[in-house]
Amino acid sequence: MTSNPGTNGSGKLLQLSDQDVLKNAAGGDAEAFGVLYDRYVTRIYNYIYYRTGNQHDAEDLTARVFYRAMRHVSNYQDRGLPISAWLYRIAHNLVANWHRDNSRRKEIPLDDGYNVISERGPHPEAALEIAEEWESLLRAIRQLPPERQQLLVLKFVEHLPNAEIGRIMGRTEGAIKSLYHRTLLSLRDDYNLDLG
Repeated sequence: MTSNPGTNGSGKLLQLSDQDVLKNAAGGDAEAFGVLYDRYVTRIYNYIYYRTGNQHDAEDLTARVFYRAMRHVSNYQDRGLPISAWLYRIAHNLVANWHRDNSRRKEIPLDDGYNVISERGPHPEAALEIAEEWESLLRAIRQLPPERQQLLVLKFVEHLPNAEIGRIMGRTEGAIKSLYHRTLLSLRDDYNLDLG
């Protein structure tokens, strides 16, 4: 493992900005790349999971995102965008390829389709109704164009502000607001969802 003399160990790395950690990682510091991984792995996994709906594929694709990022970190060019924009772009491309390659009928692993209802949880019939509504919403979202799916995941799963979503998607904040509005109207009209 290569250590950058300016970092003085992982404790110091944790205090650095993403850009500074990335510079160290680009210089060959594996520990610095590990810090970036720790900062973003959950967000990237969530994004991929909501786009694929499958835990195992999400884990595999998340690993691929960071493997690809690690292989190309030395070529990273700072264009004034957050590191997350680069990682989400890699994730977006891998998910698009995954959808293209898996256009056949989807198989759901048993552990993804089975949820145990706790004793304190809702009545089993109510829980089933909630689960069916949730699955219906996810199916509706997965029918949207990839750009709109990405917007909804970044907005509702990652809880990112419109300005950051715009940077990630390469659009203005106003364009994101407009796309968000059109997406919600489309969901409401096409799938008769109550978005109240």
